[in-house]
Amino acid sequence: MIESYPMKRTLLFLSLLIIPGLSMADDIILPDKNPFMGTYQNQVAFGIGQGFDTGILLPPPVRPVPFYIGTFQYSQPTTFFRVPARRSINISETLGLYEKYGWDWPDYTVPMMYFTEDIALFRYEQIYAGMGAGAGLQAKENERLGAKLLFQFKVTFGYNFNKKWAAEFFIQHFSNANTAEENHSYAFYGLGFTYNY
Repeated sequence: MIESYPMKRTLLFLSLLIIPGLSMADDIILPDKNPFMGTYQNQVAFGIGQGFDTGILLPPPVRPVPFYIGTFQYSQPTTFFRVPARRSINISETLGLYEKYGWDWPDYTVPMMYFTEDIALFRYEQIYAGMGAGAGLQAKENERLGAKLLFQFKVTFGYNFNKKWAAEFFIQHFSNANTAEENHSYAFYGLGFTYNY
């Protein structure tokens, strides 16, 4: 039987973040600058994340597992209903090391490719926050995500060191959106660095 309740909680959480962000965007975000990229037209990012024992983000997972993600991202600036945004292509690799909490994590070592769009929720001086969603494919099915099709949701908190470099803390969720019988999802908390050019 498919558990849809955790997915509904995650979608509710994301909705509560995005709606106030869209309503406040004109007051907080300067229209001539993109909080993710400033005035630059290209961005590359590298990130690593720690996996947790549940695929949902609320309540926050508390038990880390031997499951990790590494991501390369290329982005260009765009807007989403006049709100500054970035559109990206992502290539990720998950890495599982050993069994823990009843899951054999090496079975979930798999490459993924997905397209995302992040919108800016707010910016205050050098600090910004964003939220995004996307879709793509993982290279193989497994007992956590029983489909190659996957959907991604992400919340980002960033800090601009200067015009070119920034650090981003992220919370990331992958699911197949109940398109297959198995949908235990993946959840990661991580840190990345972006470079604009």
